[in-house]
Amino acid sequence: PFCAPAAVSPPRVAMGRRPARCYRVIKNKPYPKSRFVRSVPDPKIRIYDCGAKRAGVDQFPCCVHLVSWEKENVCSEALEAARVACNKYMVKYCGKDAFHIRVRVHPYHVLRINKMLSCAGADRLQTGMRGAFGKAQGTCARVAIGQVLVSVRTKDSNEAAAHEALRRAKFKFAGRQKIVTSRNWGFTKYLRKDYLKWKAEGRMLSQGVFAQLRTAHGPLANRTPDICFAEAAVQAE
Repeated sequence: PFCAPAAVSPPRVAMGRRPARCYRVIKNKPYPKSRFVRSVPDPKIRIYDCGAKRAGVDQFPCCVHLVSWEKENVCSEALEAARVACNKYMVKYCGKDAFHIRVRVHPYHVLRINKMLSCAGADRLQTGMRGAFGKAQGTCARVAIGQVLVSVRTKDSNEAAAHEALRRAKFKFAGRQKIVTSRNWGFTKYLRKDYLKWKAEGRMLSQGVFAQLRTAHGPLANRTPDICFAEAAVQAE
């Protein structure tokens, strides 16, 4: 006797991740992970410093920045891709101990998605825009115009390589970015000429990656005669 084949339900197609262009515009308030916003997936970027991150402040005087030229959201996947691309180029052409890369933005803003069914008979199961507040899908960083995305400090001889590494990392982001060479010494806030002058005077105190300027303020009881800086106090008066 003839037996009819059993009815086979159509396969459910698993949708891929939404493209970043869906979340590029900053149009809502910040929505960070908290005790009210739970079950947020971990960001793709977990490492923010690469290379010789323990190198002293005097080893790498040159600093190059990748600066955002748009107000937008930058997803964690793009930050991780940019970090990998920049690190790979610098390791290949400069050596793994000749630079320090730091990703300057952190993805704290949570992205949401209102999942819609795409299988047969989905119109019977879903309710359209009723209850459309979505579930957490990923994270991104809210970036302003002129904000630094990635910084690289290295030797002066490797400045061209740092520019090329950041140029390759720039392709991982949406929008416009600019690559600029900082006038400061490394990651510090002091100009290079001021840093060298104060270093010669013994007024720069190394603090690992950064440096601290010894001023004429504070109790004299905690100072030795070589770090009193009486001349600076007289000039300030």
